Amino acid sequence: MNTLDIGLAFLEGLALIVSPCILPVLPLVLATSAGGGRRRPYGIIIGFVLAFSVFAVVARKLVALLGIDLDIVKDVSLVLLALFGLVLLSSRLSERFSSLTQGAANLGNELASTKGEGLLSGIVIGALIGLVWTPCAGPILAAVLVQVIRQQSDLAGNLVILSFGIGAGVPMLIIALTGRKMMNKLSFFAHHAEAVRKGFGVLILLAVVYIASGANIESLFLSGSKDAQPRGELVLQEGLRQSYAAPEFLEVGTWLNSPPLTMKSLRGKVVLVDFWTYSCVNCVRTLPYLTDWDRKYRDKGLVIVGVHSPEFEFEKKTANVQAAIAQYGIRYPVAQDNLLSTWVNFDNRYWPAHYLIDRQGQVVYTHFGEGKYDVTENNIRYLLGLKEKGETIKVEGPTFALGQTPETYLGYGRADSFGGRERVVPDVSGSYRFPAFLPDDEWALNGRWKVEREKVVSAETGAALRLNFKARKVFLVLGTASGNPVHVSLKLNGEAVGINAGKDAPAGAVTVQRNTLYELIDQKVPKNGLLEIQADTPGLEAYAFTFG
Repeated sequence: MNTLDIGLAFLEGLALIVSPCILPVLPLVLATSAGGGRRRPYGIIIGFVLAFSVFAVVARKLVALLGIDLDIVKDVSLVLLALFGLVLLSSRLSERFSSLTQGAANLGNELASTKGEGLLSGIVIGALIGLVWTPCAGPILAAVLVQVIRQQSDLAGNLVILSFGIGAGVPMLIIALTGRKMMNKLSFFAHHAEAVRKGFGVLILLAVVYIASGANIESLFLSGSKDAQPRGELVLQEGLRQSYAAPEFLEVGTWLNSPPLTMKSLRGKVVLVDFWTYSCVNCVRTLPYLTDWDRKYRDKGLVIVGVHSPEFEFEKKTANVQAAIAQYGIRYPVAQDNLLSTWVNFDNRYWPAHYLIDRQGQVVYTHFGEGKYDVTENNIRYLLGLKEKGETIKVEGPTFALGQTPETYLGYGRADSFGGRERVVPDVSGSYRFPAFLPDDEWALNGRWKVEREKVVSAETGAALRLNFKARKVFLVLGTASGNPVHVSLKLNGEAVGINAGKDAPAGAVTVQRNTLYELIDQKVPKNGLLEIQADTPGLEAYAFTFG
């Protein structure tokens, strides 16, 4: 968690109150006037901050759903923050931005004058004003949004939102309660708006430089923190502020590569718990690092426990998990968490998720999603008592493109972006036809298919699935309903796949023999494509597309 981001968000909340496009309408929105009851100003403030908070949380969730490496988010966010700082420094750029968003400011004025007496009406009006003022507040509000997205955990992101909300809401509330007397005092900022704007531009740029340097602001103020207590040349990087007792493995149906384990039996060892599921592409990309750490540090006291928490029904089958363990060369213990009891006991919400536990049985570090492999390995070595930094292996990471197609589920339980014109009847075979035009990020069916909760199943020879996507790589979870192999052929943009074939579909064809994740397309660079998948026999199961 970066304290600098939290503090900067608070200051940016304060800056919002003196933004030139907000100052003129504050009297209309916040003054306790005849246009509303006593509780209305409180509602407007709550609605205003709530609108931004919801938008920021949705943005974070979108990043998580897309499976974007948070290291990439961090780098991109620093560039964006620097750009916002430069906009604030430049009068010309700020004026240009203001002219583009003047319509939003005018709409904010109109909404501010809406009649309403109570708290609820104030919340509604405040939320609407918050949404239309977002572009008006421009670089300041956008900078806060970027800071929210770049946080490594939901807790850190929510604290940034809370800090901004306090920074923006407290002055608004004071103005609401004191009326025009406080507004008159704000005239100083109105007359010196350019200096205030440039000051925050400098502040944001300094923060970018500080964050990019990798310095840890907590170490400046918290002499008792773990980061301030080096062991040899290593320190615990990005450790939890407050460690806690490791939750127990609960209701594990089957243990693979090991007899049953408990946290008590692992006391004295350094333990890395990895929540994964074998058809998750993000999980699969972490496995080379995990198997490397197991090889290098098992004899030094590290125990990796893979908690396999299934997303789909077929992932509950022990034989399927065993096949994945063999495929990826996993030698460390794997617990089948088919009931998700251990997942719930850890209060986990992500695939993959790493929990690092010290020899005393305390969780001291967590990481969710891909990335931070060097930090995780450093912390493993620190807890093992090793004196020097290790060399983390380099594995090809995901490629993310702006506007990349999000993860797409096909079963009716979570289906989205279906571009067919037919009405889908759950659990019944039906006839489908490709539409003449398929919009971006949508998919459609052709021939007879049965749409089930988790998947779609081909019901005749030649049944086809089409997807309009943007990405470098396309992955699809496939299976076979009968257990017999199903041959699948691919087309890209109406032609043979050729050099764009993924590693699991050489020459544009794949034989599906078991339920797992298949890499179908690799275009070498992210770009748009129209993928068509055709089964030569009934019984092809298709679950979800992911991209990289």
